[in-house]
Amino acid sequence: MAKSSPTPRIRLTALFKEFYQSQQSAGILLIVCTLFSLYWANSSWGETYRSFWHFELGSEPFGLHLKHSLGEWINDALMTVFFLLVGLEIERELYIGELSNRKQALLPVIAAVGGMAVPALIYMLSNWQSPETLRGIGIPTATDIAFAIALMSLLGDRVPPSLKVFLTALAIIDDLGAIFVIALFYGDGFHWAWLGASILIGALMFVFQRRGVTSLWVYLPLGLLLWLAMMHSGIHATLAGVILAFAIPFEDGKPHTVSYKLEHRLAAPVTFFILPLFALANTAIPISSDTFQHFLGPESMGIFLGLVLGKPLGIVTFSLISVKLGYAHLSANISRRMLWGAGMLGGIGFTMAMFVTNLAFNDQALIDLGKLSVLVASTTAALLGYSLLRWGSK
Repeated sequence: MAKSSPTPRIRLTALFKEFYQSQQSAGILLIVCTLFSLYWANSSWGETYRSFWHFELGSEPFGLHLKHSLGEWINDALMTVFFLLVGLEIERELYIGELSNRKQALLPVIAAVGGMAVPALIYMLSNWQSPETLRGIGIPTATDIAFAIALMSLLGDRVPPSLKVFLTALAIIDDLGAIFVIALFYGDGFHWAWLGASILIGALMFVFQRRGVTSLWVYLPLGLLLWLAMMHSGIHATLAGVILAFAIPFEDGKPHTVSYKLEHRLAAPVTFFILPLFALANTAIPISSDTFQHFLGPESMGIFLGLVLGKPLGIVTFSLISVKLGYAHLSANISRRMLWGAGMLGGIGFTMAMFVTNLAFNDQALIDLGKLSVLVASTTAALLGYSLLRWGSK
């Protein structure tokens, strides 16, 4: 066994606990919404239900492209608010939470890197001779925070707080990495004027932060302008949520600060409105006998093996190597079997994996097959991870 640190005192901030609990609720609600959506998409009302998410809303004032389908508004606009919440929690953990200690922070960071690199490699090897599907290399690289936390919460005191913090931090960093992958590789080609405008708006927000401006009425309108500019820049607009999160002054992170208040207020709408809508819009997948004929193809196998095999392999291997080399600490109350269980739960890709699937392909058949593969792989990873922790954690 790699050398472990003495059991540390776990400092769970109040907002971390709130964030963790909200993600438990979100995970359960996502399961319900997914089952409901799959049922209606394959019922006699299926075509009407699927068409509903493709209904176009908006207009194109002054040449701005603001006309999108309902599903696109959810994925490109509402999910920016989700990433704002994730960004605020990342910032909090970096400043005063578990990630504020360098060696404790490095473990989930290094684990997240492994959990992205190995699945990407497996997908690339599976699709090397299939240029049409190779673009989906980013699909199996992300972990779904809500589902992973929901499964972990069912285990109660069978897993130590340090493992819960590790998995939550890993999933958050994993999602941040996925956001940058989306921004760099799944845009529509750079539009330099809009990219320049995005940089200027972002810089202006950080100037206000340095000058001690704390009013949300300054940052939120600028965040909206940043989202609009990034939507037309070729970089995926959801990155605006993370930039806004780090631009809003953190100060000491106590309840009187704008960062604390905003994170607190966003938790409920994200949990009970945005994520359920995302699940409904993105799991309206028609399933037929033809779908299963392609399930052993390179796209499906790359996603399945990437999430179920690549995720735990990357997370555990990179973690143990980093501990062995002395770059990071692993709590003494986290056994190797627990680490494998957490790594397996990291293979629950759902939200971000489906998000990337929408961006990776233009062919609706490939999108549907990719989403179905994500569902099957995530379910498998969830069952295996839960079993490892439920019956092997003692």
